Amino acid sequence: MSSAAIRLAPSILSADFARLGEEVRAIEAAGADLVHVDVMDNHYVPNLTIGPLVCAAIRPHVTIPIDVHLMVEPVDALVPLFAKAGANLISFHPEATRHVDRTLGLIRDAGCKAGLAFNPATPLALLDHVLDKVDLILLMSVNPGFGGQSFIGSALAKLQQARARIDAHQGAGGQPVWLQVDGGVNAHNIGAIRAAGADTFVAGSAVFGAPDPEGGYRTIMQRLRASAGDFCH
Repeated sequence: MSSAAIRLAPSILSADFARLGEEVRAIEAAGADLVHVDVMDNHYVPNLTIGPLVCAAIRPHVTIPIDVHLMVEPVDALVPLFAKAGANLISFHPEATRHVDRTLGLIRDAGCKAGLAFNPATPLALLDHVLDKVDLILLMSVNPGFGGQSFIGSALAKLQQARARIDAHQGAGGQPVWLQVDGGVNAHNIGAIRAAGADTFVAGSAVFGAPDPEGGYRTIMQRLRASAGDFCH
């Protein structure tokens, strides 16, 4: 895999919400490919974050896609709200909906790309039945709910399994599917994560923990790209 395929998606969960417009403009200027928006409901996960209004508020500030990760239950009612708010990709957890196939259809019908998110202990077998309707597979490498957690090493083997499924699917003529990893991604482990098959990387505190929005964000994202690319050459 070439380094050109690497996509970085800084998560605004770790941003300064008092300066959110400035923050998302800064990450786009620094080279981010996506803005990752973590939506938590204090029901499916033990935290409460943001809703469609915040997504709509940041939409005018960036031209890159907004990547919404729904950690909510139920899912379906929020899909059209986030689509209207400017989301380009919407991912959800299969445990959080009664009908996975229907929810994937709702997302695509709303004009967004559809993603399925898998917690560390959630098996990938569900993909056998819906991979033809998925644009993105999101593997959690921490237990969802909070930023700043450490990467769970067993996610690497799971990434390899997901990559094998995607490659077989696309080899048989299926649509492109991105493989995203979220949780504990940093310059020290991104090379191994990349080698395991990921092409899209969510980084929260690794990016927003940089010392300043201008040079700091650009430096850490260049370091992430270099670390991922160097490992695979």
